[in-house]
Amino acid sequence: MTEEIRERIALEEEIRERRDAKGNKWIKLYFGGGAHFRNWLSQIEEIYGRENIEIEEMDPTGFKCFEESQEKLYRIWVKENVTKRPIVK
Repeated sequence: MTEEIRERIALEEEIRERRDAKGNKWIKLYFGGGAHFRNWLSQIEEIYGRENIEIEEMDPTGFKCFEESQEKLYRIWVKENVTKRPIVK
């Protein structure tokens, strides 16, 4: 793994939350792509509901495997108020 990739991953790990224009707080639950992305998205939708999720497409520059395959990278965000609700069994 090159130093550039390590730096990008380290920067990405620091990004944990954001606020939208309406003041809603969003929590990042996933960063990646491919089959793992689709699997995570499916599970997160099932748990939190599609209406509480935002998907952000990321620039894959610097991640050689994603650049070569022309595969996209994504972040999956979930509204904070939804992540704190109790799980009912």
